[in-house]
Amino acid sequence: MSNNRTVAGTLGNMAGPVTPGPVGRSRRIGLAGGQLAGIVGVAPFLIFAALFLVIPTLDLVAGAFFDNSGNLTLANFADLTQPTIVSAYVISIKVSGASAGLGVAIGLILALAVGRGGLPSWIRSTAMTFSGVASNFAGIPLAFAFLATLGRLGLMTVLLRTFAGLDIYRAGFNLLSFWGLTLTYLYFQIPLMVLIIMPAIDGLKREWSEAAETLGATRIQFWRHVGLPVLWPSILGTLALLFANSFGAVATAYALTGSSLNIVPILLYAQIRGDVLHNEHLGAALALGMVVITGLANAAYLVLRSRAERWLR
Repeated sequence: MSNNRTVAGTLGNMAGPVTPGPVGRSRRIGLAGGQLAGIVGVAPFLIFAALFLVIPTLDLVAGAFFDNSGNLTLANFADLTQPTIVSAYVISIKVSGASAGLGVAIGLILALAVGRGGLPSWIRSTAMTFSGVASNFAGIPLAFAFLATLGRLGLMTVLLRTFAGLDIYRAGFNLLSFWGLTLTYLYFQIPLMVLIIMPAIDGLKREWSEAAETLGATRIQFWRHVGLPVLWPSILGTLALLFANSFGAVATAYALTGSSLNIVPILLYAQIRGDVLHNEHLGAALALGMVVITGLANAAYLVLRSRAERWLR
């Protein structure tokens, strides 16, 4: 046996280093071909992102620091302190904060009822399907739907006035106002909250609630001391995302209120059209302020989401 091993080792040393054969070369060619196919497949997305996101953003940032003569200046940012622009930012932040806060609160209750309420499975599938559709329903169709429902001659307005004797507009409601726009935004904010928070709710282990019950804790105590603290990073992250989602919405607000509500997206839209400010560089500074606010909100969402994922592992 030892002689056979010696002979095998001698022959191995005489053979020298092993060179890759046709199988190794074909494997390397296959890997290179797969990488090339992956690059070709993702190229349309990269080109689209560069043309419609990266390049316009860089041009926007550059335009905010120049005047109409092409000189470097900070006057555009100083002009953001004009009362009209400051008021637009304040109203936009209030609308975004109100719609995000209400969307998180109502959406969380709905998600908990669907996810852990012991309801039939078809209710959950229906709710998730509707949330997926409604979270992307915005713009002119959404504005028209609310005008047809809650406008001065909308269906619900007429029904309440005819059968309940309640005129909501005489009572102070106005769809073309702060709370009217907030109510409209809730149509896509609540479903978005349901979609985002549902995986976190599913991550709550049944063993935690069973252990709490074994130790004598009530359901309220479980949610107060275990459930909500675990969900809290996800809730705060979703709140930041919903804030950014409503802060940048322009089509719904413009189609619903026109120029009657002074918010930043409508003011920026008027600047792009050249109707109001007649200064494209001031418009660039206005848009850059929106980018900073939404960027901070999205950054907060990413940080809180990573923290929530560590909790739910």
